[in-house]
Amino acid sequence: MDLARTEVAAPASAPRKRGAAMRLGLIAVPVAFFAVFFAYPVAAIVSRGLKVDGAWQFGRLWDVLGESDIRHVLWFTTWQAFASTALTLLVALPGAYVFARFDFPGKQVLRAVVTVPFVLPTVVVGTAFLALVGRGGLLDELWGVRLDTTVWAILLAHVFFNYAVVVRTVGGLWAQLDPRQEEAARMLGASPLKAWRQVTLPALAPAVAAAALMVFLFTFTSFGVVQILGGPTFSTLEVEIYRQTSEIFDLSTAAVLTIIQFLAVAAILAVHAWTVRRRESALRLVDASVTARRPRGAGQWALLASVLAVIVVLLLLPLAVLVQRSFDAPDFGYYRALTSADGGVFLVAPIEAIGNSLQYAVVATLIAVVIGGLAAAALTRRDAGRFVRGFDALLMLPLGVSAVTVGFGFLIALDEPPLDLRASWILVPLAQALVGVPFVVRTMLPVLRAVDQRLREAASVLGASPWRVWREVDLPMVRRALLIAAGFAFAVSLGEFGATVFIARPDNPTLPVAVARLLGRAGELNYGQAMALSTVLMVVCAVALLILERLRTDRTGEF
Repeated sequence: MDLARTEVAAPASAPRKRGAAMRLGLIAVPVAFFAVFFAYPVAAIVSRGLKVDGAWQFGRLWDVLGESDIRHVLWFTTWQAFASTALTLLVALPGAYVFARFDFPGKQVLRAVVTVPFVLPTVVVGTAFLALVGRGGLLDELWGVRLDTTVWAILLAHVFFNYAVVVRTVGGLWAQLDPRQEEAARMLGASPLKAWRQVTLPALAPAVAAAALMVFLFTFTSFGVVQILGGPTFSTLEVEIYRQTSEIFDLSTAAVLTIIQFLAVAAILAVHAWTVRRRESALRLVDASVTARRPRGAGQWALLASVLAVIVVLLLLPLAVLVQRSFDAPDFGYYRALTSADGGVFLVAPIEAIGNSLQYAVVATLIAVVIGGLAAAALTRRDAGRFVRGFDALLMLPLGVSAVTVGFGFLIALDEPPLDLRASWILVPLAQALVGVPFVVRTMLPVLRAVDQRLREAASVLGASPWRVWREVDLPMVRRALLIAAGFAFAVSLGEFGATVFIARPDNPTLPVAVARLLGRAGELNYGQAMALSTVLMVVCAVALLILERLRTDRTGEF
């Protein structure tokens, strides 16, 4: 009798064991990557700041929180992040719908252009908006209006910077939702608004939440935009950490602020993981190429026109300011100056930063896609344990922890064998991949979780191995999302500045680092070169994203 029970139980337990082994194998690499290249460097810099003569000074935490200036910084950081996120969703969700459901001339080019602001260094974004809304800016010259002394300049700059996050994250899933589900609700008597609210919106909820989370984290940790547009009046935690570290040299206060930022982000991620998981369900996904159509009726044409107007005013106008200023010198003088080293800040010609950025971005994208893809696959499994589900929230922490802390942590922690990487080129793409992985996971996860689990189970019953199930069931469904994720990772890597500025070697600067160094030097020539190099960065990004758009829409797969 016992033998019979053993023989019956064995076949049932074998799949569970294989599933557990596969789950551990998928999650092991991402866990090791984040432990070594994120947790360890951050812990090293925090412990150095809170240890005095080998003893922990936890009382310093309450001392810092007791300072009124710090409480004001914490309050401003929080409410402006909520306001920026809400405003970005309000402005960008119509754009996500237009790019997902409408087909119009120049759509691919415009989608690439919309993503360009996201990869610009934040210092360039701040400078562009200062030229628009500051003293002597476009608004000041035309109507005598200045916004640089108000919080509106910061909020609008954040919308400019994060517009593409909503359009690409939400629009990527929206384009694959079967429109016949909403049409069926309307045939049953529901109004267009009610059908959208009760059918489409619940299906989009995970993608909207993911986009809102990314926007919130980027604005919560905003640095360059607030530093330039906020002046002495407004300061975020990120700006204060930088000030305490590089200007006051108070590493203890900087460590406390890093812990506060870390705890706040962890709490937000925990709430997000709990609420989103309750809303996820299997969706009917279709080929995105069959859902887009020409606008119909006056209402849809008006919506398309309004979205295009927002893109022109909010996104293209600041970019046009940068381009115009890069051509202020006669005979392309600013661009020609990029081809020669000045013997000062740069050891090489600034133009070499283009090749450096592209090489770093390609490597960082490969790392981010592999690490993020493995993590997303592990998080998708229905038998994922509590540890694996908790890792979902931890993956977003690099977006919420100070890039200044990460950069200093790399220098402090990765300076001894077997991890002495200070002189290695791989240090830069590793830091860039840390920021790219969350975008890969958040872009792929809603689509992976929307795949009907019964398809995977049917393939397994027919004898397909886990790898073959992924290749023949999941991959055709998520190939489009994978390319979108790769595009995000590439764009993020091109524009990453906070950590790269501390670890990039002087003879191998990236484009954002080169722009920041030029902006930090006095003189019209340096400023013009910064604008020229920013224009080059925009063009490189636009071309790369346009190539990606063509690959993404070329045989996107049969769903």
